[in-house]
Amino acid sequence: MIYRKANQKDYVTILNIWEESVLATHHFLTDTDREEIKKEIPSYFQHLNIQLWYEKDDLIGFSAVNKQHLEMLFLKPNKTGKGYGKAIIYSLIKDFDITTVDVNKDNKSATKFYINNGFFIVSETETDSSGRPYPILQLKLK
Repeated sequence: MIYRKANQKDYVTILNIWEESVLATHHFLTDTDREEIKKEIPSYFQHLNIQLWYEKDDLIGFSAVNKQHLEMLFLKPNKTGKGYGKAIIYSLIKDFDITTVDVNKDNKSATKFYINNGFFIVSETETDSSGRPYPILQLKLK
């Protein structure tokens, strides 16, 4: 796996990957909430260290880190279940020193993924950061 820092020209691609992934995995979101979140995401880009992840020339997905917190990790839906996520999370731990991540409680596969890769649940909120009714799990690296 290789990665490169994203730039402003990559933002449309990043948002497309986010939407494809969310449509495939976040069935608990309402269409209205998904569209609202999609509009909010670009406002975060300038505050995050965003990397695009590749296997040779094939774009796999992206990650976004703020200090030692993993804010986003989204893979193209056809790239999940192939070991790419595990390779990326290990690189993020090693190269970006991430120690925490938040996950939608209703995203069972993501929760399982992080727990299987060395994280544990430390707390839970009843809503997301915008007050929407989606519980969030805060996880920390063991």
